[in-house]
Amino acid sequence: MLDLMKIARTEADGGDLLGLLGGLYQSTDVRPTGYPDAVVWQGGHHDGKVNPVAHSLTDAFALLGTIAAVDILGLPFYAVPMWSQYRHDKKLAPLAWFGNMPCTSIKWSTAGDAYVNDGKGGKVVVMGKSGNAPLRTQAGVYCNVRPYGPITVVRCMPCLPYSQDRKVFNVSADKGIVHSEMNTPGVQMAYANRLFLKMVHESGKLGRVAMKPTQAMEDGINAGLHSWLLKGTKFEVGRKYAVDAYDEHKEAVDRIVKLLPADFKAGMESWGGRIEQHISDTNYGLLLWDLIDKRDCIVLATDLDGDRLTDLLADVSDPLRHFGQLVLDHVGSDRKMSDLWEPMGYTTGNGRDMTSVMHRMSGPPIHEQTLGSADAMLLRLLDGDESMGGTKKPYDPRIHFVLIRDAYLDANPGNAALRKFLDDALATFDAIYGGERPGFLEGYAALKKAVKPWGA
Repeated sequence: MLDLMKIARTEADGGDLLGLLGGLYQSTDVRPTGYPDAVVWQGGHHDGKVNPVAHSLTDAFALLGTIAAVDILGLPFYAVPMWSQYRHDKKLAPLAWFGNMPCTSIKWSTAGDAYVNDGKGGKVVVMGKSGNAPLRTQAGVYCNVRPYGPITVVRCMPCLPYSQDRKVFNVSADKGIVHSEMNTPGVQMAYANRLFLKMVHESGKLGRVAMKPTQAMEDGINAGLHSWLLKGTKFEVGRKYAVDAYDEHKEAVDRIVKLLPADFKAGMESWGGRIEQHISDTNYGLLLWDLIDKRDCIVLATDLDGDRLTDLLADVSDPLRHFGQLVLDHVGSDRKMSDLWEPMGYTTGNGRDMTSVMHRMSGPPIHEQTLGSADAMLLRLLDGDESMGGTKKPYDPRIHFVLIRDAYLDANPGNAALRKFLDDALATFDAIYGGERPGFLEGYAALKKAVKPWGA
């Protein structure tokens, strides 16, 4: 068994985490495209029967939970060191390493405001914050796909209505006006738009477009690309924008179209389905209706609006259940809404189990997950009281196993033996964690004993 506490303390104390983990794993000849000097390790059982997945070793429980899970499962993997101090010291080079690994990958996001050593005896906020934006740029990410319950959000990236270029960012001293610039790469939007239409076509689900072409110039261009992509297809558009944005912005949209591969729309003439075009704000309300009515749909949004849509989707089930309980109490029922949720056909929990897949311009996708309070939870483990005197529950590492399952199945389509292994491992996890949640170290020990690792 691994000494997980030693790993956690080494990271927390700013010790030689690179040396410690480098002693656990082997170096590998596999290298990210264009980065021959990258630091990449491998572990698990490489038997040629399973395509490995690359893990990002980031921070706190995102790091520790990954190390524990891969040790329990024994599946073949690659690992790129990416914790905050290391990526800061390497001036974000590990983001480029990880973002260009030639295999399906798993990226964890943790707090973006971590302090690290500046090399001069002081502390500074980690370069690149959480590293998400620079990673997406380095990896050529054009969108992420987030399914939850009946709703899937296709979120174009970066497409952000604020500057990511520090050289042009400024706040005027006289009036305090914040200057920024739009960062909406049209090529990425075209790819995200095409993926959205492909998913609507293949799934038969309703497609919703969430933009503000009447209010935001950049969304006029985005909607123009959408209109251009629809031309010559069999899609039926129900609710339409009042103005065809391609006709309105044809010259600008055509500049983007010229940058796309000549066969970009090849095969789309046979695609079909139903599309509804909405102002992005409207989709917040529509999302509630879709969730309540269990209407399967796929939403295309820019980064900012897509982020708000997925946040709402992740958070709304708890208040819906709360409202349901208020109604039950009002009519004098002794039933519990939490017991009725699944029998009524609802599958959403509290957002912690919402998965996300980032698609790259070239190469397999990157599965991602956010663990916002990882540092606080790790401090409780290090302090020796994960439950804070019974007011908190120990960390639940289930999402690590869920994310690993998704990524390996994505990287190994049709591998029935792998699917059974992962399903059985998850069932074993749920049996151990289904009652009183064990402490993290106790849960790790129980899983090590109960799960027979791959290839054992």
